[in-house]
Amino acid sequence: MLFLFSKTVRRVLAALVLLPVLVLAGTATRVWWVARQDDRPRSDAIVVLGASQFDGRPSAVFKARLDHAADLYKDGVAPRIVTVGGGRTGDRFTEAEAGKRYLATKGVTSVVAVGVGSDTLQSLKALDRVYEQRGWRSAVLVTDPWHSLRSRRMASDLGIRAATSPTRSGPANASRSTEARYVTRETAAYLYYRLFHRSSDAGPRAV
Repeated sequence: MLFLFSKTVRRVLAALVLLPVLVLAGTATRVWWVARQDDRPRSDAIVVLGASQFDGRPSAVFKARLDHAADLYKDGVAPRIVTVGGGRTGDRFTEAEAGKRYLATKGVTSVVAVGVGSDTLQSLKALDRVYEQRGWRSAVLVTDPWHSLRSRRMASDLGIRAATSPTRSGPANASRSTEARYVTRETAAYLYYRLFHRSSDAGPRAV
C-alpha cells in the first residue's frame, strides 16, 4: 500500500514538473509559428506598432516596420496607416509622430498618429479608442516577427479583428541567436499577459 502511494506521489510530482515545461514549449512554438505567417487581408488600417525614435528619427527597428507598412499600403491592403506609440519625458516627438513623419518621406500621406502608450497594451488600448470613434473593425498589425503573437492576442482581446504581417528586415531578424533571444523573451511576455492581462514591456522600447 505504501509503495502504491509513493508511486502515485511520484507521478503527481512528475506531472507538476512536466506541465510548465509543456506550456513553455508550446507557447514558444506558437511564437515561432506565428512569426512566420504573413497575413494581409483587406482591412480598415495597417497598424505599425511603435519602437524607439531619436528626436523624430525612427530607430532601425522602427524604420523596418514602417518600410514594410508602406509596401502594404502601396499594395492596397488598407486605405490608411495608423502609427502608435508614446514618447519619453522630454521628447519632442512621440513614436507615432516620428513614424508619421517618416512615412511622409515615403509618399504615404494617409496616416493617423496615435501617440499614446509606453507599452504594447497601452498603445493598443489607445488604438481601440480611435477604432471605436471611427467605426473601424479590422487591422493588419506590423511589428517584428516575434512580437506578432502577443500583439495579435492583445488586439483581439480588445475586439479588433487583427491579422499580422511582420517585417522581415531590420535588427530583429539579424541572426539565429537574435531569433532565439526574442522567442524566449516573447514566450515569457505572452504568458505574463495571459496570466495578468498586463504588458511586460513598459518603458522606452528598443523593439
